[in-house]
Amino acid sequence: MDADKPAPQRTPADVRRWRRYLAAERAEAAVYRDLASRRHGEERDILLALAAAEKRHEQHWLDLLGDDVGMPLQGDPRTRFLAFLARRFGGVFVLALAQRAESRSTYGREEHATAQMAADEQIHEEVVRSLATRGRNRLSGTFRAAVFGANDGLVSNLALVLGIGASGVATGTILVTGVAGLLAGALSMGAGEYVSVRSQRELLEASTPDPQAVRALPHLDVGSNELALVYRARGMDADAAQVRADAVLARLAATGAVEGFSDEADGAAVVPADADGGAGADAHETHGTAWGAAISSFCFFASGAIVPVLPYLLGMSGTTAVVVACVLVGVCLAVTGAVTGLLSGTSPVTRALRQLAIGFGAAGITYLLGLAFGTTLA
Repeated sequence: MDADKPAPQRTPADVRRWRRYLAAERAEAAVYRDLASRRHGEERDILLALAAAEKRHEQHWLDLLGDDVGMPLQGDPRTRFLAFLARRFGGVFVLALAQRAESRSTYGREEHATAQMAADEQIHEEVVRSLATRGRNRLSGTFRAAVFGANDGLVSNLALVLGIGASGVATGTILVTGVAGLLAGALSMGAGEYVSVRSQRELLEASTPDPQAVRALPHLDVGSNELALVYRARGMDADAAQVRADAVLARLAATGAVEGFSDEADGAAVVPADADGGAGADAHETHGTAWGAAISSFCFFASGAIVPVLPYLLGMSGTTAVVVACVLVGVCLAVTGAVTGLLSGTSPVTRALRQLAIGFGAAGITYLLGLAFGTTLA
């Protein structure tokens, strides 16, 4: 603190609050250091820089507290849990939790925190969001198929079992129907995901520039410079495209050979990396592999679809089996919703409740239809 400024008036409540802030800053700095220890290169440097920023915030509270700093406090339960995960795992899940932790900063409303500290916390959220996005992109293809498959299995087979059970058929029939629904749905999901992802990748591959096109450069008419048309077709305006094309041909004239161009540096000379709209490796990575998506969908649909059948496999029947199946499916829906919420940086509670509402809504409608059909057949 500035020695010329008088010490701020403090109350016991202020001291307690500042000590909590101090503990939180220390815990968050430790989280970033633990995350950094599991990474290398640029990501490691970024995380260590975040830890250094939290250290500056820590010093602010130490200066305010002075002799009232007391014994070190533990961070709040959420921060301690985050630190536990960072020490042992350190993946995108932990980064998503760290993003949510940064978004909960109250420095904007804290009169004893500086405007710079409040701004730091806002920027930290964006930094962590960007780091987490890298992991989300790597996960998104297979993760989408897995979450979709598991939820589809839970909801569709619960609806099937409840609908058939409500019609009044025997327990054995319900069990056979549930197992048949599991196999049919898992195979359908796997096949559908394979075709979907494979088709998407083929569309992306069709948009990938032909690396052999670079060999046409020495034979272009420099006066008309049709290379500029390539850049314009890729989204550049006419003037920028002309400047880029002139630069490429000038480099070609200087080197005197196509081999002087690097595919990495010049984007195969014909299509630069910044003009392809993001198609290529990153887009392929985001959508995942066709087999990976198919296998994930099959396995996760089956793992979800087996849950409503478990009570019947264990010999239960009637109302008991229905209640147990609903409870098990409800727990699974809540967990998948919460995990999706955490990874997407939104409220896990909201996502869990949404999953429950959708799942039980669909199952409830099917159950009512089963009751109607059962009454009609009777």
